[in-house]
Amino acid sequence: MPLIAYWIMQVISWAGALVGLGAFIHALLQRADAYQAADRKTKPIWLAITGASTAAMGLFTLGGVGTIFWLAGIVAVLVYLVDVRPRLIEVQRGGKNW
Repeated sequence: MPLIAYWIMQVISWAGALVGLGAFIHALLQRADAYQAADRKTKPIWLAITGASTAAMGLFTLGGVGTIFWLAGIVAVLVYLVDVRPRLIEVQRGGKNW
């Protein structure tokens, strides 16, 4: 692999881990009852998912043997950020449907 491609993959890999860390911190700071009100899995489950995903992205990088673990981690974190996070925010702000 050319050197520039290696560094691009490293930057993407670590950026994913930082996004995962942000998702974990967000999940940690939310009220536990908001997850039930949003009709999503419980807070401990999402902490485990985002925490394990972040760890996988920190341990494995793109282009290596653990690429599949990195990809699974980024998918799990993106599910949290795209689906769960907006619902939690809506519930805690007192959305119109709640």
